[in-house]
Amino acid sequence: MMQAEADISAVDPILVGGAAMPLERPSPMEAQSLRALSDGMPRKSIIANGVKSVTLRRLLVVGSAFIMSIMAIYEMVSVFNVGGVTPLEYIVLVLFAVNFCWIALAFSGGIAGFIILLKKPSTETAESIKLHTRTAILMPTYNESPDRVFAAVEVMAMALVASGESHAFDWFILSDTTDPDIALAEEQAFLILRHQVSKDTRVYYRRRRKNDARKAGNVADFCKRWGARYDHLLVLDADSLMETHTIVSLARRMQADPDAGLIQTIPYLINGNTLMARLQQFAARIYGPVIGTGLSWWTHKEGNFWGHNAIIRTQAFMSAAGLPNLAGRPPFGGHIMSHDFVEAALIRRAGWSVVIAADLPGSYEECPPSIVDLAVRDRRWCQGNLQHSRVLFSKGLHWVSRLHLLTGIMAYLSSPFWLMLILSGLMLALQAHFIRPEYFTDQFSLFPTWPVMDSDRALRLFYITMGILFGPKILGIILLLKNSSMSKQLGGRGKAMISVVVEVILSALIAPIMMLIHCGAVMSILAGRDSGWAPQRRDDGSLPWLTLIYRHRWHMLIGALLGYAAVLDSLTLLAWMSPALIGLWLAVPLSAMTGSEGFGLWVKRLAILATPEEVCAPKLSLDSQLRRSEYVSAIAQPWTLSKLLQDPELMDLHLAIIDKRPHRLPGSAVESLEAITRVKVQEAQCQHNIASLFTRQELAYLLGNPLLLKQLQKLPEQYVTEGIVSFC
Repeated sequence: MMQAEADISAVDPILVGGAAMPLERPSPMEAQSLRALSDGMPRKSIIANGVKSVTLRRLLVVGSAFIMSIMAIYEMVSVFNVGGVTPLEYIVLVLFAVNFCWIALAFSGGIAGFIILLKKPSTETAESIKLHTRTAILMPTYNESPDRVFAAVEVMAMALVASGESHAFDWFILSDTTDPDIALAEEQAFLILRHQVSKDTRVYYRRRRKNDARKAGNVADFCKRWGARYDHLLVLDADSLMETHTIVSLARRMQADPDAGLIQTIPYLINGNTLMARLQQFAARIYGPVIGTGLSWWTHKEGNFWGHNAIIRTQAFMSAAGLPNLAGRPPFGGHIMSHDFVEAALIRRAGWSVVIAADLPGSYEECPPSIVDLAVRDRRWCQGNLQHSRVLFSKGLHWVSRLHLLTGIMAYLSSPFWLMLILSGLMLALQAHFIRPEYFTDQFSLFPTWPVMDSDRALRLFYITMGILFGPKILGIILLLKNSSMSKQLGGRGKAMISVVVEVILSALIAPIMMLIHCGAVMSILAGRDSGWAPQRRDDGSLPWLTLIYRHRWHMLIGALLGYAAVLDSLTLLAWMSPALIGLWLAVPLSAMTGSEGFGLWVKRLAILATPEEVCAPKLSLDSQLRRSEYVSAIAQPWTLSKLLQDPELMDLHLAIIDKRPHRLPGSAVESLEAITRVKVQEAQCQHNIASLFTRQELAYLLGNPLLLKQLQKLPEQYVTEGIVSFC
């Protein structure tokens, strides 16, 4: 059992008289203008061609996607042009063109990735470089389980110590937690972490009192106060894990390339127990490398940032990636929610390279456990990505950076486009069935005008489109079957193919549900509704049946209406549409099944949808899960406000941990939360049941205010008047 667990309430000599954070070194991080470049930008590269990409790669990938799209659009025009193109057919043509261009780029990039992986690319190394730079490893957290976050930091930090490279790294847990109970549990977990690692490495904790601009604001606050102390920032997420080799390699690569502004790893998904999580893990592991490797290859120095599991040069980030507030109110105005794409674009605009390290393994994260949780996350991402429409035409962005932003936008707009394409095709079928064609027009003709469509060409184009759409999956399956060691690890090629079939069927059933979810998100944003920022569930994704029925009511209804419309034409049309309709009809049981941890664990025991990281779990992950259970036990009896007020030593610990920045500058306006909390503290007469006087938001504010806490600490435990003890 850990040393800190023996007497968690004892005064920690590391903290009392010291601090939970190092001395501040304030440095500016100005918000960048989207209409003009700052002085001195773009910077000149230090090494020859330091930020110059290989043009041939873009010509091959983007050029081939463009050619494929032109050919497909021409084929679609030819399908309709036999009998003349009607207005409805023009709509179908435009929607088809937009969707095909979108999937063609992914396909051509996947081909490039497939060829590279087929050749077994060598890993870029910088192993001989001795680290002389300093890197701050940041773990932002927002109302997450403290046991998960602090256990992960502990095992990663101690593994780094064992490598002999910990001198170059400091660890920071940057909390934006607003739940007072979780905030106090984080402090307990931090004390345990400090006791475990303080003799070997440096680990710090800071909870912001006000989480302005969410995660981006959290990291920016660190940069403005402590960023100047460090050469690099290695940004993780609350569910991230990263191997020591990966951490050190990122720092060495950044040190070796003075023009590198950001290096992004491609994380593998791990620890999924529900069927939905395992589905995402398997797809990302088998098909993801094809897309990721191709994207890394053709974007070259104009890569992208996915918000975590990446290393950033502090100078580049602070001088070039300060995010402006967009004019207007949310959802399109205010703080930029999907900050990562924009930060990568701004860093590249300033003359630094942004690279995706597809060759570097050992980077891990987790994924949502259910369709509902995926929908909640995607609603937030959808709003952030649609905000990029206001960043897309910013001055000075590289065209590849603009393409990244457009890709993020299309990730959600493609769903309404696909839905409109399906509906337009259905309307064409119903029109042909119910509306009598005009055989003899007003113009003179010896022969009638028959409504004609080239059905053979249309069927051929359908097969081509499906091949382009599923091409990256097919390429991933080929690589899996070719890789005998991985196939054997997954139970043999036969077992691996069973997993592939299960993944394809389940993905096909879930795809129309997600399409409608994304359509609903887009409509909600266009209607002006803000998504907010709710913490994610990480483990079990099960929900009550009534909740699932409510969540999927529109999906089932739309599926029923589309099925009815198809039956009006013919059973043949219903059969053609059934792959897209079955998932909608079965939305509720499908959501329940894929979100159930029990059912997912049963599938896991059958080794279906297994990944190499599941069959042979990384030691880092196993150690993290073990330490997590011990953290759960250690903080089983959490601190409370009453305990803090009644225990001076515990209060000293708490005051040593909380953020030292003043709540507001002298003379600045007093916010309502601060005013109300202060009034309640002044009116309190005793400590008995003191927490019940405050809302949770007020309590969270109070816990970060030393003056108010000390004022409460001076109050009597009970209120005494005229010899009678009463409760206040």
